[in-house]
Parts: sequence; structure tokens; C-alpha cells
Amino acid sequence: MTKAIGLLLLLAMLVHIIRPLGLPGLRRRADFWKIAVAAIVIWAVTLLARDLT
Repeated sequence: MTKAIGLLLLLAMLVHIIRPLGLPGLRRRADFWKIAVAAIVIWAVTLLARDLT
């Protein structure tokens, strides 16, 4: 499952480089790195939340 999520994130970044997604904050091709940063932040929050329970 982890590999599938990673592949989906890479695919989203590749698609964004080819044709920007047009979402707020993702309007330019150079913004593809924001997808990776968002994924890392979500991953960190999930790990912290899991550790608290």
C-alpha cells in the first residue's frame, strides 16, 4: 500500500509538470514540489497522531 501511494504521488507530480492541475497554489509547472511537501506533512501528522493513541 505504501508503494502504491508513493507511485500515485509521483504520477501526480509528473502530470502536474506536463499540465498544471490549476488548484489553488498549484497553478504553475514549477509548483510540483508542493505536492511532495504536502505529502510529507500529512505523513508526519499521521505518524504523530498514531503515536499519541
